[in-house]
Amino acid sequence: MSAVAQVIDVNAGAEEQELTDGFHLVIDALKLNGIETIYGVPGIPITDLGRMAQAEGIRVISFRHEQNAGNAAAIAGFLTKKPGICLTVSAPGFLNGLTALANATTNCFPMILISGSSEREIVDLQQGDYEEMDQLAIAKPLCKAAFRVLHAADIGIGVARAIRAAVSGRPGGVYLDLPAKLFSQVMDAAEGEKSLVKVIDAAPAQIPAPAAVKRALDVLKSAKKPLIILGKGAAYAQADEEIREFVEKTGIPFLPMSMAKGLLPDTHEQSAGAARSVALKDSDVVVLVGARLNWLLSHGKGKTWGEPGSKKFIQIDIEPKEMDSNVEIVAPLVGDIGSVIAALNAGIDSSWPAAPADWVGTLKARKEANIAKMAPRLKKNSTPMDFHSALGVLKDVMTARPDAILVNEGANTLDLARGIIDMTKPRKRLDVGTWGVMGIGMGFAVGAAVETGQPVLAVEGDSAFGFSGMEVETICRYNLPVTVVVFNNNGIYRGVDVDPTGRDPATTVFVPDSRYDKMMEAFGGVGYHVTTPDELRSAVEASMDSGKPTLINAVIDPAAGSESGNIGSLNPQSVVGKKK
Repeated sequence: MSAVAQVIDVNAGAEEQELTDGFHLVIDALKLNGIETIYGVPGIPITDLGRMAQAEGIRVISFRHEQNAGNAAAIAGFLTKKPGICLTVSAPGFLNGLTALANATTNCFPMILISGSSEREIVDLQQGDYEEMDQLAIAKPLCKAAFRVLHAADIGIGVARAIRAAVSGRPGGVYLDLPAKLFSQVMDAAEGEKSLVKVIDAAPAQIPAPAAVKRALDVLKSAKKPLIILGKGAAYAQADEEIREFVEKTGIPFLPMSMAKGLLPDTHEQSAGAARSVALKDSDVVVLVGARLNWLLSHGKGKTWGEPGSKKFIQIDIEPKEMDSNVEIVAPLVGDIGSVIAALNAGIDSSWPAAPADWVGTLKARKEANIAKMAPRLKKNSTPMDFHSALGVLKDVMTARPDAILVNEGANTLDLARGIIDMTKPRKRLDVGTWGVMGIGMGFAVGAAVETGQPVLAVEGDSAFGFSGMEVETICRYNLPVTVVVFNNNGIYRGVDVDPTGRDPATTVFVPDSRYDKMMEAFGGVGYHVTTPDELRSAVEASMDSGKPTLINAVIDPAAGSESGNIGSLNPQSVVGKKK
């Protein structure tokens, strides 16, 4: 045991008895299972748990808001394949963390939300305890699993179950409820040590059925216009070499979803990223590798996918229920991505037919034309900047720094950056994911910096930054190598809307010409205010070279940007005129 207490019996002559308690057992259970970092917000009843964990060698990163701490834990899980830990207080603090837990579950990131809670006997009778809430019941529908520990002797099992649930099968978020009385429960130290559980093989390989592999290879071999789509599940799997071998052995064009960018470089000759529309519409056999046919891929149907019935889908997923969720999957491959791809590679020998040259040539020509069309917009040296000229600068910066991590959120800021900024290494682009939520920015930036030690460039729309902007203090407090670029166009989507009544600012505009850089300076970081591409380039390069916490307020034309970015079709608008 790493943390115990000694108590002397009040009876004369009694021997000292070595004891432990709930605080120490939680810490020891986490350490036994390789947990090195906790993200959270201190307060009743977990203040001392954080202090003691820090004293025992666990790194504890304290935030200003639990949702941001939860987002940091979630992205830590994605980057490390170990559950990221978020620690919160009860009731409102728990609810704040729960948003991040639900988002982690939706995105299949392994995360454990540990929250202190009020006393069961009072909560169950609804007698009005401090921050009374049945947190377990609330958490259950929003996460992969939820557990409550009532006895100190069960802490080891509770932590072990949470870890296994978070990373096994399809990863996700797990809630662990620890009532306040649990922490002060005392038990014999030796018995406490015996109660701890080291999780063995938490995420065992799931091997695909040989018949399923043969079926998939037969379908793929018959394709005239094959396409591989790489999802963030492929990035999470860390089967990078196997995936590269599969793509290059087959010669099939590939299309990465945003967080899968860099599994193979965006500049790879087989990348179809710049010919996405044609690739989706005209392909005939599509291999989904850790990608789901949800709204991000138009559910596998509709005009995005060309003529109805023109596609055959091969899907690789560890969750059997994912198959046929929107369209028929003619060759389901159930298993972990590393094992499935390895099995496919084993079935592809020197006689495998090359990808059809006319299909490859069509996509290459469209890609080159689109890149050439975009190039002048990225090089425009305009004042004020628009999104393209600003992102053209950041594209160059990231190309020169392939180990840096890009965090990206916003509307236009996100949608345009996804296509403009090339990634050359895996798990270097982190963004809003499956739900498309705003507010992940600073939490992801902190988590990425802490877990990897690499410089982080967070490219934020001004609206998106507002959800987590106070965490610039956290970035400064821990002196993290994070550069935040806020694309400031004075509002949500654009900064030019007006209130027709003339009474208030429009619902989508902010204080004009705000100086977000001053926020970072207020906490001891570095701030820049830039209005041209050259100024932006100079500021970003200086910041990333220095490794100092920095915020760059990049002034963007308030008229630049489109409503809801690239997903305006999801934002309903009235077609009925005002009644007279």
